[in-house]
Amino acid sequence: MRIVVLVKYVPDTDEIKIDPATGTMVREGIPGIINPLDLYAVEEALRLREDYGGETLALSMGPLAAEGALRETLSMGVDRAVLLTDRRFAGSDTWATARALSMAVRHLGDFDLVLCGERATDGETGQVGPEVGAMLGIPVVTYVSRIEEVCPVEGGAGQIRCERLTEEGYQLVETALPALLTVVKEINEPRLPTFRGKLAARRAEIQHLTADDLGLPSGETGLQGSPTRVVKVFYPSLARDTEMVYEPPERAVERILAFLEEHSLT
Repeated sequence: MRIVVLVKYVPDTDEIKIDPATGTMVREGIPGIINPLDLYAVEEALRLREDYGGETLALSMGPLAAEGALRETLSMGVDRAVLLTDRRFAGSDTWATARALSMAVRHLGDFDLVLCGERATDGETGQVGPEVGAMLGIPVVTYVSRIEEVCPVEGGAGQIRCERLTEEGYQLVETALPALLTVVKEINEPRLPTFRGKLAARRAEIQHLTADDLGLPSGETGLQGSPTRVVKVFYPSLARDTEMVYEPPERAVERILAFLEEHSLT
């Protein structure tokens, strides 16, 4: 099996800032980490390789600093890592990001499975994974909590059976390969990198791809290629009218009931 794992380099902070002029996230000067939810996709790819053999490849799009996220996947045991890095990618929305990632997946050759976390902790949209699958023209299964069985076939046309988590319970889904799955935390417990893995990851070469390598014209990348825009950034204000009640319990209950009746809340 050949498995591609999509990983994202996200800010290592809860204080996300948006540039009001461009509507894009401010990343300069903010340390980053691998998107924590993508670690579950990495772990599942490694387990599938252990069960069925083959190759795992981590793919990310971002600045050169995103190599840190890819090296973490290598330290866990991923075979290869590829980074899409180009100033023309800056400001990409989910659609432009998915376009570049899907073209990179095709550029890198045949594959059986694409895995990614259900969402990224910075954008919280959960859109990129399904968009990549749609652009690749392959089946998409979201919120996968367990992979029951994979039946890869030389040259494609294999099958995969998995369980997906829904608000009502679980669904058992079977679909053809190649396919894209977004996974949830319930699927596994990511392994820790080994010391030997960290040493190997530090020395490993990470392949870089640019927009030109993928044949992407300027109008289909970055802000130019993004059909969505952040039109306004503001911080909501929270104001509440309160009244402190300093009464014996019986009188306090009477006042609360009177307040509820006055505001038609009973």
